Amino acid sequence: MPSYERLARFYDAIMDDPSPRAARVIDLIERHRPRPHSVLELACGTGSILERLYWVPNRTGIDLSPEMLAEARAKLPDVDLVEGSMTSFDLGRRFDVVVCAFDSINHLLDFAEWESTFDAVGAHLADGGLFVFDVNTLGELCRIAEEQPWVFDFDGNVLIMDVRFGTEGRVSWDLRVFERTGPSTFELHHETIGELGVELSRITHGLEDRGFEVLEVTDPEGGPATDDSARAYFACRRTA
Repeated sequence: MPSYERLARFYDAIMDDPSPRAARVIDLIERHRPRPHSVLELACGTGSILERLYWVPNRTGIDLSPEMLAEARAKLPDVDLVEGSMTSFDLGRRFDVVVCAFDSINHLLDFAEWESTFDAVGAHLADGGLFVFDVNTLGELCRIAEEQPWVFDFDGNVLIMDVRFGTEGRVSWDLRVFERTGPSTFELHHETIGELGVELSRITHGLEDRGFEVLEVTDPEGGPATDDSARAYFACRRTA
C-alpha cells in the first residue's frame, strides 16, 4: 500500500472532487442497507467519504498512513480513526456497512491481499451487512497508461503525473509535486504508487468464495459495469 508520506497534505488539492464517488456510495447504502447505525471505511485517507456520511451515528476509519490520518483528524475530530492495514485489521466489533472508495483496493498488488481484505471485511460485518467498494477497471487503467503525462497547477504548485502499464495488470503512478517555496523556486515531493487491475469476474468469484452475495456491479452512471467501464462499484452482502 502507498504511504502518501510525502503527498498527504496535498492529497485533497490534487484529487478529483470526491462528491460524485460519495454520492454513488450513499446511493448503494440507501438502496441495500438503509439507515445504518455504524460504518467502517477502509483506506479512509483524509476522510472525504466519512465526512459525507455524517448522518451515520457511528463512523470509523482505518488507514495505513499516519500522515493521511492526521489530515482526517483535522476534519473529523469526532470520528474514530485507526492506523492499520485493510488486509489484516481486527477491531473487535462489527459494522452495518464497510466502505472502500477511491479504488483503494487496487493498491493491493497481489490478489491474495484482496482476498485477505474480503476475509477481514466479512469478520467485521454484522449479519446482512453491506460491503461497498469501487475499483479502477483493467480498461480504464490501460487508457490512463496510454495518455501523455498530466500536468496540473494547484494553489501555486505543480503536479506532474505519469502512469505506466507494467506486467500482469500492474500500473505505476509516478507523482511529482513541485511545491512553490519562492517566486522562482520549488521543493520536489515524489512518490510512486502502484495499482493492480483485476477482471471483474475474478473479483466476483473471490467475494462469493468468501461468503458474500454480490448484489450489483455498476459503472459510474449506475449501469452494468464491464472490464472496459471507467470504474466499477461493487455492492455485496455478507451472508449468515
